[in-house]
Amino acid sequence: MTQTQIPPSIQPAHARLVEMITGYWISCGVHVAARLKVADHLAPGPMKIADLAAAAGANAPTLYRLLRMLASVGLFRESDGHRFENTPLSEMLRSDVPGSMHGFAVMMVDGYNLDAYKGLLENVRTGETAFHKVFGMRAFEWLANHPGQAREFGEAMTSISGAENPAVAAALDVRGIAKLVDVGGGHGSLTAAILQRNPGLRGIVYDRPEVVENAKKDAYVTRPGVAERCELLAGSFFESVPSGGDACIMKYILHDWEDELCVRILTNCRRAMGSTGKVFVVDNVIPPGNDPHWGKLLDINMLVLAGGRERTREEFEKIFAAAGFQLARVVATQCPLSIVEGVAAP
Repeated sequence: MTQTQIPPSIQPAHARLVEMITGYWISCGVHVAARLKVADHLAPGPMKIADLAAAAGANAPTLYRLLRMLASVGLFRESDGHRFENTPLSEMLRSDVPGSMHGFAVMMVDGYNLDAYKGLLENVRTGETAFHKVFGMRAFEWLANHPGQAREFGEAMTSISGAENPAVAAALDVRGIAKLVDVGGGHGSLTAAILQRNPGLRGIVYDRPEVVENAKKDAYVTRPGVAERCELLAGSFFESVPSGGDACIMKYILHDWEDELCVRILTNCRRAMGSTGKVFVVDNVIPPGNDPHWGKLLDINMLVLAGGRERTREEFEKIFAAAGFQLARVVATQCPLSIVEGVAAP
């Protein structure tokens, strides 16, 4: 039976399942377009495929086939004469625009990430993290040994944060806080957004030495109005957290780790701040039920790459209590992330 002969009651489910099965074709194509900076080359306007291929360093007939596929899902637009131009979607794939998703497209479908997903079946069968099994080490250990990919990882986290950080900064209640410690703060994009919104606040970006070195070259914490109120400190949050802060914030940190290591990080925050400090955990909070939620997808990515997880409110309460915190409230933001606020337990 051909696809056109499939009864109408079955066809929608069949077509949807085909989309699910072949979804990686598109994600791999987006990755290649990002690597070649196709959207950047198209920024001035439409280009013939021969000129675009020359600018991107690609084979023209093959690039045409790739862009034809991506144009069919709205990423680019083809016009007469094999000319291509950007769409609102591909504009966000440019590397030079606010809120760019270029870094995320480059990192998320890079070879080592795809290789880790080859271990998903065994991961589900045994519970052993796929990345550990495939590479023989944790993802962050691997990145520490591959500085190029580590730099791209930092750029990817900044990339996806373009739309998230303003939403988090707008929802964050910093009343009574003079200094905020961004634990695992990466290149400092979240800290910069929060400091810009709160002129009286000071901040510390705390991360691994190689990350801090990259942050020093980034525009976020070096811009006027932020640089004079922000310190960059290097270290391991498994060993300690800088003292002197009134609160610690962690975005996309606890979801990287299993419960025991999360408790260690939170305990170090509690020790650094004393009995009056707060902790803000910015992560997905998984809702019950079958409705779509970004966190339910990301949870599997954390399973494969890091051995971590996205958590429910009850799971956050458990690790907070083990570290001496009491979950005070969960604050929704204008993005999928929530702010899980903890205070020192009595």
